[in-house]
Amino acid sequence: MRGLPVNFPASASFGAESAVLPVVTGPRWAGVRYFCTTRAGGVGTAPHDTLNLGLRADDQPEAVAENRRRVRAMLPADPLWLRQVHGTRVVDADAPREEEPAADAAVTAAADRPLAIMVADCLPVLIADAGGQVLGVAHAGWRGLAGGVLENTLQALRRKCPEASAWRAWIGPGIGPDAFEVGADVLDAFAADGPDAAALFVPRAGLAGKWLADLPALAALRLARAGVGVVHRSGLCTASDRERFFSYRRDGRTGRMAMLAWLSPQ
Repeated sequence: MRGLPVNFPASASFGAESAVLPVVTGPRWAGVRYFCTTRAGGVGTAPHDTLNLGLRADDQPEAVAENRRRVRAMLPADPLWLRQVHGTRVVDADAPREEEPAADAAVTAAADRPLAIMVADCLPVLIADAGGQVLGVAHAGWRGLAGGVLENTLQALRRKCPEASAWRAWIGPGIGPDAFEVGADVLDAFAADGPDAAALFVPRAGLAGKWLADLPALAALRLARAGVGVVHRSGLCTASDRERFFSYRRDGRTGRMAMLAWLSPQ
């Protein structure tokens, strides 16, 4: 796999129903709990089998409601679900807001306030300070990533907790560098990032105007440049792992996984 080093996920145990909801997570961080769901452990039927958490994925509403109930049993409180629009807006989960804000990132400094990001190839990204005082989550597809959603999230975290330092991030399961075929529009979107970003696009042999792009490495590059000192990546490709993950690029009509993260002083 190309790009920066990969840190593979660990198994995790969260809540009473974790035995029927397999999840993946990353390194243990003081004061932070987080995991990403898989497609297993829910009630949905094909092509949403089984733990689809997306309300707008053309699934049965009662199935999504039951799946969300199962995830809720693993959390300390109801999560903040976003209406994701492939943009760069960040919402403050601790401030007055709409029920399901149209945004692609959220931040919190409150204990036991879970934030949620839904994905099915785009990257779920968690950013937190080393002291466990504040955290943010972001939905980073190529449009949001090129537009600055990760930088906006880090700026919101710094405003919320100016004394925080030693930032770290976890990039969860997303489409991998061997599956993400893109055109010139995506390459051009990262042109301003310079040769380090350009090196993460490999031309497809025999296919003019097509490249394979390393989206997790592009995210890691942007995080590092923004001041995140430690970046971990799951190394898991949603498009190639049909058994564990939904993938929009692979299947079209499909479900959504979710990354859940919250501050936990215990």
